[in-house]
Amino acid sequence: MPIQGQLWMPFDSHAVRFGVPGNVMAVGEGIETTLSLRCALPGMAMAAALSAAHLSAILFPPTLRRLYIIRDNDSAGDDVRDTLIKRARKADIKAIVLSPRMGDFNDDLRFSGLDMLRASIADQLMRRDRIRYLARAL
Repeated sequence: MPIQGQLWMPFDSHAVRFGVPGNVMAVGEGIETTLSLRCALPGMAMAAALSAAHLSAILFPPTLRRLYIIRDNDSAGDDVRDTLIKRARKADIKAIVLSPRMGDFNDDLRFSGLDMLRASIADQLMRRDRIRYLARAL
């Protein structure tokens, strides 16, 4: 019997899940990048797809209304971003891209620290999500 909250991503999807998604979640390619952002936003459900190809094909939970795309600063990250934005639009989900200052959010966290990471993503979050997730993490 499936565990509640895991129906949105079947076991063959090759993703690592953090939290149970509601109407908001974030998805990223690598586990380090996703966990780095999770340090800044511990209350937001996230999934690390483990490859750009898996991220492009990730299944959206039926309750999802806002999808944060954790982007890496490379061409594969750009391609995945574009694919996910198109897929989200077709599913009537608002897609919002989170971009790191360096190569990825793990670099941002390691070289700038948690406070700077939170500051760099604050303006990229929708206001209600800043209040819901970022303010709660402080």
